[in-house]
Amino acid sequence: MEVAIGKVHGKVTEEKKRTNFQAFMDETVDVYSPDQEIHIVLDNYCTHKKNEEWLAKNINVHFHFTPTSASWLNQVEIWFGIFSRKALRGVSFASSRELRQRIEDFIEYYNPNSKPFKWRKREVKGSQLKNNIEYLIN
Repeated sequence: MEVAIGKVHGKVTEEKKRTNFQAFMDETVDVYSPDQEIHIVLDNYCTHKKNEEWLAKNINVHFHFTPTSASWLNQVEIWFGIFSRKALRGVSFASSRELRQRIEDFIEYYNPNSKPFKWRKREVKGSQLKNNIEYLIN
């Protein structure tokens, strides 16, 4: 996800392997000029780790990892929530090909009107805080 504009880049693979991740990263960085710095925020999934050799070949790319159990720091997780609600809720697929098509169609539908997400701190009012404390005590 390009957080400045909200555009999503995606690729569906049969397996979650490091080689697939690196191939996706190759496709992603090829869109940019080689002298442009690219910062990628990742979770701690195993395929995202141990990519030092790939990073050495792509010196303009920097990986940043969210802390464990802090997926909310990665804005693409917000997009996954939107995708799940709008494209997957209540749907079943007869094949992985159908699921792949749904994913690709949604990305194609989403991107022309994409906008960056605006993170806001939610205001917690006194009564909400009191109700939460009472709930935790009981």
